[in-house]
Amino acid sequence: MNDTDVVTAWRQLLAQHATIVCALERELHDKHDLGVSEFEVLDRMAEGVCRSPGGGFRVQELAECVHLSQSALSRLIARLEKDGLVVRSLCEDDRRGVYVSLTPKGRDAHAEAQPTHRAVLGKHL
Repeated sequence: MNDTDVVTAWRQLLAQHATIVCALERELHDKHDLGVSEFEVLDRMAEGVCRSPGGGFRVQELAECVHLSQSALSRLIARLEKDGLVVRSLCEDDRRGVYVSLTPKGRDAHAEAQPTHRAVLGKHL
């Protein structure tokens, strides 16, 4: 591939990503009052991705899985916690570490929103 082809492919990828994210944002917000990043955190937690040995999810490891900075994820988790979808607890071994766990309400919210998420992905991919 020459430079022009690479740049064209890159821009097409960015455009497809933007289209999908906008569609996801609209559908998840309208139907479930969730943003894309909020759903992604719930989805990763529900799937068990990034789970720590103690059963919860360390914020630092979850941040890497969902491609957010720790500070952005901490703010997002605070919103999810306020809505009763997750709970935070301190790590017993390292008091600086914070674990996050889904609540039953969070599992229900994820289960309700997952078909919408998958339908949008299926439509665009």
